[in-house]
Amino acid sequence: MKKSSSLTSQEADSQLLEALASLNQIGEAINQIGPRDAGSNAESLQLIVESAIRVVPGSSAVIYTYDQAAGVFEKESRVSAEAEGHAPSLTDRPDDSPRSGGIGIRTIQRRRRTLSYEESDLDVHPYHAARGVKAVACFPLVVAEQSVGVLYIYLFEERKFTHLEQLMLDNFVNQAAMAIYHARRLAGIRRDLARKEEELSRLHRAALLISSRLGLEETLESILQLALEMTNARYGIFRLLDASSEFLVTSAISGLHPGRPMIEKLPLNGNSIMAHVARTREPLLIPNLQAEPWSQIYYPFDASLKMLSELAIPLVNASGRLEGVLNLESPQPGAFSDDDSHMLQSLATYAVTAIQEVRLLDALQEVAQLVLSQPCQEVLDHLCAAANDLLNVSSSAVWLLENNGLTLAASNGVQRPGNRIPLQGSLIGRAVLLKRTVAINDLSPDPDVPPSSEADAAGWTRALIVPLLSGDQGEVLGVFCVFSSEEAGSHFTESEWDEKVLTCLAHYAALAVQNESHQQALRASQEQHWIAEAFAAVGDVAANLLHNMNNKVGTVPVRVQAIRDKYRQMLEAEAYLARSLAEIEHSAMEAMQIAQQNLAHLRPIQRENMHVASCVMEAIEAVQVPVTVQIRIESLEELPMVTAGRQSLTFVFKNLIENAIAAMRAHGSIAIYGSAGLEWVEVSITDSGPGIAPDLHDRIFELNFSGRPGTHPGKLGFGLWWVKNLMTRLGGSVMVESDGRHGATFLLRLPCAETERKT
Repeated sequence: MKKSSSLTSQEADSQLLEALASLNQIGEAINQIGPRDAGSNAESLQLIVESAIRVVPGSSAVIYTYDQAAGVFEKESRVSAEAEGHAPSLTDRPDDSPRSGGIGIRTIQRRRRTLSYEESDLDVHPYHAARGVKAVACFPLVVAEQSVGVLYIYLFEERKFTHLEQLMLDNFVNQAAMAIYHARRLAGIRRDLARKEEELSRLHRAALLISSRLGLEETLESILQLALEMTNARYGIFRLLDASSEFLVTSAISGLHPGRPMIEKLPLNGNSIMAHVARTREPLLIPNLQAEPWSQIYYPFDASLKMLSELAIPLVNASGRLEGVLNLESPQPGAFSDDDSHMLQSLATYAVTAIQEVRLLDALQEVAQLVLSQPCQEVLDHLCAAANDLLNVSSSAVWLLENNGLTLAASNGVQRPGNRIPLQGSLIGRAVLLKRTVAINDLSPDPDVPPSSEADAAGWTRALIVPLLSGDQGEVLGVFCVFSSEEAGSHFTESEWDEKVLTCLAHYAALAVQNESHQQALRASQEQHWIAEAFAAVGDVAANLLHNMNNKVGTVPVRVQAIRDKYRQMLEAEAYLARSLAEIEHSAMEAMQIAQQNLAHLRPIQRENMHVASCVMEAIEAVQVPVTVQIRIESLEELPMVTAGRQSLTFVFKNLIENAIAAMRAHGSIAIYGSAGLEWVEVSITDSGPGIAPDLHDRIFELNFSGRPGTHPGKLGFGLWWVKNLMTRLGGSVMVESDGRHGATFLLRLPCAETERKT
């Protein structure tokens, strides 16, 4: 090989300037590569090979790109420039693809330039050798430790590459590497954007599809179908956490196998992949189910199906509470990628929202129907069960405000209805006093959780308490509260969803309580109206009866007196006859008095404002109280005035006191206690007798029920029927409380006088 003659200084400067100009031109071309040109760097590479043959006279240049991941040259990427006079004919199709053991692959492996005349075991590619090429220089195109291609320079002269030519070619090489890398990077970005756009499109379609479903099972099946389409999985399954937080229960399945899984319920603390994902609350991608440790805990969907890869995503809502697990499987190993995992996590978020919304919608539809058709107690019981299900809590309860305390009206947990707690000094009472939601995620330092023994036994650590507010004036009717343990995972202070759901249920609870109150008021009003009409008719009958009695019985004393006057001597001689006439006269007079006293209660009641205490005292004076009976009176003088009829109210107290004395067999004590609210006055009469059996509490007020007929002289024997009807006519009520063993308490409620309420 001959040695080329040295360039003159002027030629070298000219060649250098030309190279610098080419570099500037190439740099501009690379900078102009944009997203639309991503993947196409032909223009930049063409400039590079053309510039290369200008700085190396008598040469041709070729660039091939290289796929490092696949370890192959990309034949379709060939870009070339030919020296003047050496261009191939139009019919000559270049066939210089890099050989497996050629200079190109050696350059890639060494990552430094290779000169053919320095390597004795290298020869020029046959295609170029046939064209008269004498020497080859191969430069690796390397960027960020990645080999992206090679630049071949073919010399048609018998000489070596000068040092200046090699330096200038090194610059071209760097530019070529950057052009390929930049184009590939932009192409990758474009592919990623296209993939993300497709993912967003699918997620948008998923959101529309999910939002159009009403049933939970149908919604979950739609989500599974979308997941199968996105990941090419064979089948999918939803397992949701049950109310006990102990099992993952099959809720929906989809795929090529239509049957149910072999195991419907997986224990959360069990040895299974889905249970593992539920406990860790982290996505799990398993490329090979036959590998350890997964082969030991994998439960096949069906014994006839062999699955080799699995993708499981936990369903966790915004408050951190576990809803269940979404699981996909495939018979192909390594079927799922990280992109599939990310996609499924996004879809799982939609699933959690759908699960919550569908459950809430179904629950509210059921409650709305119950409020319109069922008693308050059934509605409250259903609301407690719905709260447990929607919020995944261990216990829920509705407490109603009564007499400056809270009474448990309904419960779905360890608490028992009928329990009472004070407002002051209790966590539940705090929500009533503040008229706002109380949420606590750590009950351990709070001793005011009532009842604390039940809270400790149930392992409650968190509480969410919402007040029941009436719709008109915002009056607090009670509270709706839920309790959760640490294992349930509910964090009530970290999400608004739980509070919104419970507040919505609380509105229905308040509506049920108000509706019951309105129904009771309506029934009471109707009952008063019916009683008033009945008593108006009976009053007419009573007036007529009393008139006839006066006409008939009233003549008896007159006739007796006439007999005495006419047969005085005979009566003096016949003592028996005289006594008989006296008894006839006395009985007739007493019958007239009894009829007048009792039939007077059938007449319209003249209402007036009065003090309860005065009526009680009149009743006690009218009763023959044995010395063996003690009557204690408390808090009556402080009561506000009530609207009632004095004679009727006195009769009520007299009747109840007489009944108490009779029940105690004239030995014991009677306590009469008064209390007042905003609109009502309550008076309780408690005796120390044997009590009244609970199954008789309603019957004792019936007309045909009389425990001791004829016990009290001068009474018609209607018993407590008179008391109930008179209290109803007065706009009040009467009820009895007794366990049937330790005395009885009659509770009387009367409306406060209007003047008292206004002041």
